[in-house]
Amino acid sequence: MTSTDRITLYYSPQSRATGARVLLEELGAPYDLHILNMKAGEQRQEAYLAVNPLGKVPAIRHRGALVTEQVAITIYLADLFPQAGLTPALDDVRRGSYLRWIAYYGASFEPALIDRFMKREPTPVMHSPYADYDTMLGALESQLTKGPYLFGEEITAADMLWGMALSWTMMFGLVPPKDVFVRYAERVTSRPAFKRISAADDEMAAQHAAAAGM
Repeated sequence: MTSTDRITLYYSPQSRATGARVLLEELGAPYDLHILNMKAGEQRQEAYLAVNPLGKVPAIRHRGALVTEQVAITIYLADLFPQAGLTPALDDVRRGSYLRWIAYYGASFEPALIDRFMKREPTPVMHSPYADYDTMLGALESQLTKGPYLFGEEITAADMLWGMALSWTMMFGLVPPKDVFVRYAERVTSRPAFKRISAADDEMAAQHAAAAGM
């Protein structure tokens, strides 16, 4: 990757984009932030809707291509920098499980959390993308008990995704603070990149709130 071949991360602090920024840091990737003040509603303005019509972050632009969706961004970035050792190679026996658990985050965990947060009536199991909340979370718990990371001793980009997700969802009471979840989230979020970006996010979020008159 040349010095001009940089990644642009569309970003707002204390959002799902934080995980993408941490991953970029862990990968040692060259990147620039395109910052959006979500407290001022900039993600819903025409300029950003032309980038992502859903008005969501994260999104990245690289070599003229736009990538949205946290799951796709995680896979894309980790594969772009294999030398960082955060993604199993295509012929690695862990590759299938790695993709499974990244996809599980977007396809099962997130929908289940939103339903729970909105206090929606459970969808019948045969029609639900995640069976039911307890089954969905139980499968994750079972995988994490093999620890210390999703696939044993070596951390991957999938752990970056899940570590932050569990940290945030336990903070807001959407996931119960079981020991296995707490220890796992602390293990991932205690890494220097997480601490560094978390501190930067706190400062940026305060500036955004002030700018939005909050």
